[in-house]
Amino acid sequence: MCRWLAYSGTPIGLDELLYKPRYSLIDQSMHSRMGVETTNGDGVGVGWYGPDDQPAPALFRGVGPAWGDVNLRELARVTTSGLFLAHIRASTGTPVQQTNCHPFRYGRWLWCHNGAIRGFRRLRRDLLFAVDPELFPGVAGSTDSELMFHLALTFGLRDDPVNAVERMAGFVEAVARTHGIADPLQMTVGTTDGDRVWAFRYSSERHSRTLYVSTAVSALRALYPENEQLSRVSDETRIVVSEPLGELKGAWQPLPESSWGVVQKGADELGAFHPKDPS
Repeated sequence: MCRWLAYSGTPIGLDELLYKPRYSLIDQSMHSRMGVETTNGDGVGVGWYGPDDQPAPALFRGVGPAWGDVNLRELARVTTSGLFLAHIRASTGTPVQQTNCHPFRYGRWLWCHNGAIRGFRRLRRDLLFAVDPELFPGVAGSTDSELMFHLALTFGLRDDPVNAVERMAGFVEAVARTHGIADPLQMTVGTTDGDRVWAFRYSSERHSRTLYVSTAVSALRALYPENEQLSRVSDETRIVVSEPLGELKGAWQPLPESSWGVVQKGADELGAFHPKDPS
């Protein structure tokens, strides 16, 4: 399907995660070890936050394979950010075009997704009609991922992200039931408002795609006091990934099945994910 990562912490160059690790996101675009497909070559995107006075995050999206995108390589080499999302796409049936590449943006919000809605072509019309009319013009592409984002916005993402995504998931499952489609939803989702990062791992069949979060930096420093990279980032630094970027023992913790987490200033949070039927 797809691979994605979210970074929050000490500002770093985008290439530090996109290109430099042994199992970087660009490496995963060619040699994914945990994805449904080994190759994720149907587009690439990165959204990042700059100075606080910028009204919205910057966005780069390309339709070619990530490993051959020279513009992305140049951008990543010179761009620094303390919060960014990056995504490599493997299409589940919708066209390879820029409007279908992640992350998706609305105002200060970014959204990326790995997974699919089973029977999406049958469900798409009913799902689209549930999008708030004021948000509907922002649906530019044809993916289930972008539609899920706009449904979450409709159900209150900007005010209560966990409740909104639970309502979105419950709504997709309710619509699928009316069409006789079992186990319709498969998702890992990363979303951010530029301050906090939320991650969700859920599937209707309770067998979700992989998702990991980096171990607390303070704990890793205690394990690896000679590691210079760990000395250069703050205790607040966290990375969420579809699959680990390296093999440092103890560095990656799996997000539990049917759960959500939020990376934020102070203590992070982890909770159980329960879809809610909005009706």
